[in-house]
Amino acid sequence: MTDMTPTARHKFLDGKVQLYMRAKSPHWQCSCSIAGKQMRTSTKEESLARAKDVARDWYLGLMGKYRAGEIKEGTPFKKAAQHFLSEYTIITEGERNAKYVEGHGIRLRVHLLPFFGDKMVEEITPGLVQEYRVHRMTSRKDKEGNPMRPSRSTLHSEIITLRHVLKTAQRHNWLPYLPDISAPYKASGKIAHRAWFSPEEYKQLYKATGERAKNPKKERWRSACEDLHDYVLFMVNSGLRPDEAKRIEVRDVEVVTENKERILVITVRGKRGVGYCKTMPGAVLPFQRMQKRHKLGAKDLIFPKIQRELFNTILDELGMKQDREGNPRTAYSLRHTYISFRLMEGADIYQVAKNCRTSVEMIEKFYASHIKDMIDAAAINTRKKR
Repeated sequence: MTDMTPTARHKFLDGKVQLYMRAKSPHWQCSCSIAGKQMRTSTKEESLARAKDVARDWYLGLMGKYRAGEIKEGTPFKKAAQHFLSEYTIITEGERNAKYVEGHGIRLRVHLLPFFGDKMVEEITPGLVQEYRVHRMTSRKDKEGNPMRPSRSTLHSEIITLRHVLKTAQRHNWLPYLPDISAPYKASGKIAHRAWFSPEEYKQLYKATGERAKNPKKERWRSACEDLHDYVLFMVNSGLRPDEAKRIEVRDVEVVTENKERILVITVRGKRGVGYCKTMPGAVLPFQRMQKRHKLGAKDLIFPKIQRELFNTILDELGMKQDREGNPRTAYSLRHTYISFRLMEGADIYQVAKNCRTSVEMIEKFYASHIKDMIDAAAINTRKKR
């Protein structure tokens, strides 16, 4: 009679294979260790003798795969990625915006795991990462067969996620050292200044949105046109990111008086957690109009929807969809306009960075074309007396 107790255990093939019973199961289970991994399966046999034959064939089959390189030693990239996501989500809770954290998961699922998923973390070398870059630049094609290349920032974000996973593997001693995965050939790319609206262009824009709000092409579009006009004025007078503006509720905004001017103090929930913004006086009326027009309560969103299609239509009508360098203008350009205006009017760059929840370095890097207005020519063009 077969030993049916859950503690029944037999070893054979010099102890390399174990047979054991599970509670409430009549079948023998078998296990072994290959390439540092514990393998288990059911023999689906109730007889110990037949179970040994099945387990022997199973073990020898695994050993054949191991010698052929089909079973690899080490930790799979997939396992390291799962550990990274679980750790990162918990540790950064409240410190990183939920959408930013979610972005790592999306990049892993859509791009990184399909390419690296079957690799062991030790197999991820600088050469393999370079192959990944080439793959991303050539794998997708449009209808005409031309490659659809991801933007530099998109690919950079994917490499950041990859580096996070490899650092996780290193912390858990699954990876002896972190490989150099920095991009060769193009270590530093061209700095493109952010698309913005000059004072003259901005005047054209808000006059056009104001006219469309007063005289919409169809009466049922009136509310959308009025919302867009207030959105443009609000964004250029606050410097918020579009995703930040989309999350603002009425209770996040307070109308205060500072330096004899009425401004808004906004509690901002953005990609770096919770921050604060003090607007220009021009943001007060758009906020109050939105609140009154839609009868918003304390928990209602002020700008739940960006009228992108209408915004792009007006830009096309004005011939301002692109700046002179060919950079497309989007809702983000309104933030860039706010920063540029503040610099041109002599605002302290540190205070601008703080109010926009960014760094002085980023402003100097991407808005340098406007910092010329802050430079004192008299201090530069000094000459020694001859």
